[in-house]
Amino acid sequence: MPSHRILVVDDDPKILSLMKRGLAFAGYAIDVAADGESAISLARENAPDLVLLDVMLPRLDGIEVCRRLRAGDGDLPILMLTARGTVPDRVSGLDAGADDYLVKPFAFDELLARIRALLRRVKPNDEGSLSFADIRLDPSTREVERRGRKLTLTTKEFDLVEFFMRHPRQVLSRDVIFDRVWGSSFLGDSNIIDVHVMRLRSKLEAGGEPRLIYTIRGAGYSLREG
Repeated sequence: MPSHRILVVDDDPKILSLMKRGLAFAGYAIDVAADGESAISLARENAPDLVLLDVMLPRLDGIEVCRRLRAGDGDLPILMLTARGTVPDRVSGLDAGADDYLVKPFAFDELLARIRALLRRVKPNDEGSLSFADIRLDPSTREVERRGRKLTLTTKEFDLVEFFMRHPRQVLSRDVIFDRVWGSSFLGDSNIIDVHVMRLRSKLEAGGEPRLIYTIRGAGYSLREG
């Protein structure tokens, strides 16, 4: 599977540029946002694996952004970055749902170590079975069942439904799905996503079950109930 995607949120253009270059060099896929509202919108569209979140942001501060991101995804790793390192400031961030706290200025190697630690922390959950509505998926055996009915899926169909199940109820654009399931090095036509979704739907609904993967016109696809 492609590299982890990190959303970096900071209103300092120089920091955003440095972080983007450094994290990309370390092998991560990067999205950036310069204010709180943009961060929330981008997280909904591009489903990050981890968020680096500055506290002092325009429009919505980092504490409120953290609360909203945590409400939408209880497992999303969030590392808060701030120039304010007092105990009350750290407590506020952690109470809002942050997993870790790093005070500016910091060594980039330490940031990378914190990122690796947070991504490892969520890995055990990734290795366990996933469930949504009446679908159950086991990553270790690559088996998928719906209401006890085993589905015979191709490799890409499995990867696709697994990606949907790791980001339930989120609207996932075709570009994001293409990048995360096929990878940026794939040279095929992105329309292949529509073909695979159609085939996956037919297998998920073969027993007369209701639709769970919905087309969101002009935006992409979403795994949701009704």
